[in-house]
Amino acid sequence: MSTRGNPQDRHLPVLRDRVVELLGPALAHPGAVYVDGTLGMGGHALAVLEAFPQVRLVGIDRDTEALDLARERLAAHADRLTLVHAVYDELASVLDSLGLRTVDAALFDLGVSSLQLDEEDRGFAYRVDAPLDMRMDQGDGVTAAEVLNTYEPADLERILRDYGEERFAKRIVGAVVRERAAQPFTTSARLVELLKAVVPAASQKSGGHPGKRTFQALRIEVNAELSAWQSALPAAIDALRVGGRVAVLSYHSLEDRITKRTLAAGATSSSPAGLPVELPEHAAYLTLLTRGAEEPDRAEVATNPRAASARLRAAERVRRTKGSTP
Repeated sequence: MSTRGNPQDRHLPVLRDRVVELLGPALAHPGAVYVDGTLGMGGHALAVLEAFPQVRLVGIDRDTEALDLARERLAAHADRLTLVHAVYDELASVLDSLGLRTVDAALFDLGVSSLQLDEEDRGFAYRVDAPLDMRMDQGDGVTAAEVLNTYEPADLERILRDYGEERFAKRIVGAVVRERAAQPFTTSARLVELLKAVVPAASQKSGGHPGKRTFQALRIEVNAELSAWQSALPAAIDALRVGGRVAVLSYHSLEDRITKRTLAAGATSSSPAGLPVELPEHAAYLTLLTRGAEEPDRAEVATNPRAASARLRAAERVRRTKGSTP
């Protein structure tokens, strides 16, 4: 059990009531199965379990400490919990191992969690000095320090440009390569000082903290977040029964773009142009439940500033597709 504080006090689930409202129609029946693919400290899961006493939760997270905290937070509903240590792109194998052919609803709250940001020894936050780790699962994979110290300059530049949308990627990488030749990077403070020196002052004034984009890029690379998400969302849609619903909270444009395109593709007919009648197999298999991406209101952002960048999208499955779960 974690000794780092009460999870209720540490985590405010973003757009909690709206998520419950969107997923609710799919969960209002006995035996409904709800998958929380990014369980974290269990804030959204708790809201669903309290709103729907008949729901079974399958909670997935790659962070073992998050699972421990969620188990503590959700203890009153222990008889309805199945918590699994896995990455969300392993969803299909998780469900298969549990003997579940379909699920009724799924939520993915993407990006770095409050747990990971708040714990200084995890290395996610650029405002405190900590080891450059950034692994969501600390038992697996390369660290951010290893990425900085061993990747080829061209690969580092691509990561900063593509994952951090960093305009000064080439300049930053040049400085990193010079610095690591003298001494490898181990902690965040040294990287932050480099970024403050390299990113132009005007950009720092208009674009926020100079570490924001680089730290995001490193975190995405270390945890393979975008490639995992590109696999996870289609798998979740395939697992939904007809009438099942999926909701996604994104916090930067890269993951939201994947979500938008995947849901929009499912909600669009694939009939070839010129066909007089739409064939059933070409009909849309999703209905969008949100107009574009919904955002938290000012009151929520004032209470929980980390909600500011959140974008919520949701969809309902309206028909089976070839190869999908019955």
